[in-house]
Amino acid sequence: MNRKHVSVVAAVIINSNRQILCTQRAASIHNYTSWKWEFPGGKIEPNETPEDAIVREIGEELHMQIAIKKALCTVHHSYPDFDITMQAFACEQTSNTFQLTEHNDFAWLKANELMHLDWAAADLPIVHKIIEDYNSK
Repeated sequence: MNRKHVSVVAAVIINSNRQILCTQRAASIHNYTSWKWEFPGGKIEPNETPEDAIVREIGEELHMQIAIKKALCTVHHSYPDFDITMQAFACEQTSNTFQLTEHNDFAWLKANELMHLDWAAADLPIVHKIIEDYNSK
């Protein structure tokens, strides 16, 4: 049996105060992702580059403008019902406002505060990469 595989992107959005935008998922059909924290993003559409996908997704989900600074890391994770490949990008917020359209809550946190949240399993490697990069500076 072939497992479902999803290719997605995630934005690590950093504001002018060097805080990172964290978003909380709402309830979903999968209890292992319901109410978990994640970096905003979504699925890559056919014939779309990951870079185009992240700009589009953040525009759709948050009504926010961003500028991609660099590719951060790629995560391969297996949830009980599907596999995911997530490309994370470090991004800069270029608009001062945003609006939650799909998420339950949000928080702006410093890198050393990220582990205070209950993260979705696929997002944890990104959290660890951010903390590692922060501690190496």
